[in-house]
Amino acid sequence: MLAFAVSCGLTACSGASPAPSPSSAATATGTSTSTSTPTPVPTFDPKGTASQNRGFFDHINESTIAANPSPSAEQFVNALAAAGFDKSAMQMTADTTTVNLKPGSVQFSVLINGGCLIGQFGQDIGGYHSMVASVLSTGKCLIGDTVPIK
Repeated sequence: MLAFAVSCGLTACSGASPAPSPSSAATATGTSTSTSTPTPVPTFDPKGTASQNRGFFDHINESTIAANPSPSAEQFVNALAAAGFDKSAMQMTADTTTVNLKPGSVQFSVLINGGCLIGQFGQDIGGYHSMVASVLSTGKCLIGDTVPIK
């Protein structure tokens, strides 16, 4: 179908002869008809802003989820620290509630160069989400109770 659409865009699409199928186009030219290029893996810039590092933040967190479909906040924090983020600039919420139940989601953050990278993961919120936010007046990224990071 893609070969037909490309063929139609390049010719008048007279309909007189059928467009080659993707397999015959690949055989005829010796190359694949796929035009997608691999997405480059984001990199960490310790001097960059939170916005500039969000792609890398997401990449690390998505890799953490791929390795363990139900990671704890501490696992996110440890993976981010191993990737180069400053662990002392992080916050996280508890992995259990006050009545020892698993929360609907966990949050974790990194304060970086005057901005906040905030991640949240859990089934109650539909998986993983992230955002860039301003630093709070407290100098932190998360509101409410957080737990000490080891």
